[in-house]
Amino acid sequence: MPTNEFARRRKQLMRMMGQDAIAILPTAPERLRNRDVEYPYRCDSDFYYLTGFAEPEAVAVLVPGRPQGEYVLFCRERDPHMETWNGRRAGTEGAVERFGADDAFPIDDIDDILPGLLESRERVFYTMGASAEFDTRVINWVREIRNRARSGVHAPDEFVALDHLVHDMRLYKSRVEIKQMRTAARIAAAAHTRAMQLCRPGMMEYEIEAEYLHEFRRHGCEPAYGSIVGGGDNGCILHYRENDAELQDGDLLLIDAGAEYQYYASDITRTFPVNGRFSEPQKLLYNLVLDAQLAAIAEVVPGNHWNAPHDAAVKVLTRGLVKLGLLKGRPAQLIKDGAYRRFYMHRTGHWLGMDVHDVGDYKVGEEWRVLEPGMVLTVEPGLYIPKGSKGVAKKWQGIGIRIEDDVLVTRDGHEVLSKAAPKDVKEIEALMAG
Repeated sequence: MPTNEFARRRKQLMRMMGQDAIAILPTAPERLRNRDVEYPYRCDSDFYYLTGFAEPEAVAVLVPGRPQGEYVLFCRERDPHMETWNGRRAGTEGAVERFGADDAFPIDDIDDILPGLLESRERVFYTMGASAEFDTRVINWVREIRNRARSGVHAPDEFVALDHLVHDMRLYKSRVEIKQMRTAARIAAAAHTRAMQLCRPGMMEYEIEAEYLHEFRRHGCEPAYGSIVGGGDNGCILHYRENDAELQDGDLLLIDAGAEYQYYASDITRTFPVNGRFSEPQKLLYNLVLDAQLAAIAEVVPGNHWNAPHDAAVKVLTRGLVKLGLLKGRPAQLIKDGAYRRFYMHRTGHWLGMDVHDVGDYKVGEEWRVLEPGMVLTVEPGLYIPKGSKGVAKKWQGIGIRIEDDVLVTRDGHEVLSKAAPKDVKEIEALMAG
């Protein structure tokens, strides 16, 4: 992503902060997986959104109106010995030359320098609660200034939630971000297509997962989240993670998997028959979920509220469940009573962006948020009828279906970013037969 994109974001944030404020944003710490083995490092999304700087042990500080430079970055210094062992560092010089910082200092000097940046600022924009350790450091810096009040320095009087401003910014994707998300969706859609082509009875769930990982990595992506690969009854577990069962002839396979491309996520779910052919009960339920999804996607237009797609999906699902005999009663009353939740217990979508469950408020005050161009959300209705469901005919049992796409709100409607992943019954069966 071009450095001017990050600069634009910082300028926008500082305009909202005002001239007498300061923002402090640390990145995520490194985490141990076990003993001395670390998880692959992934920096904090808010931090990266404003800096483009992906190294650990870094703190970004924005000081509107500071004569020496408004954007200050604290980071690790260059160290030939450590770089030999653990990889290259940008250092303070690289922070300025490559990442657009106006000023850069060694992270080890932050306790000496940052209190001076806080002096005479009225408000501190900072996200409290993300790190108890860093919260304490920020409070101590402010306390240090207050203890020097007699010398004429002025400590900030107010703390403001930084994440509230940044998350509202992140909700509206720029052209550059949309391009990244289209790429992430295209790569994930190719992985889902690959899985359909290769799936056969007798394979293990983790073998299919390996095909996704291969497709992601060959395009420079990481999984955006832990993939769900659930065959048969496992598809009825919403957050199934084991991915270790054998795929059975006659079962459906539900796969929820997305790629992260240059810090932007895709999130796609497809459900298809292990043997390449839907049974009649499977087809009836699948087409019901697909109809619900198409009705929900049709509601993704500027001016509609956030809950409109969910309402549309619930109406279609409830009417269909009554028609199939899985629910009894008047659809309107069943919806009012929430009877559909026995088979459809989650919402129809969530925001999508740098995080798979991305930031942004779903309500403004007491009202659902209105959809606007640049927002990206998932649309993912489903039906889940586990084995042993009381009062349900056996032909429906052990069937879990979810169909999920990534949808961009445009000026005149919407764009389905993940449209390349097949979801029509005939298209899926033809692909798997080939």
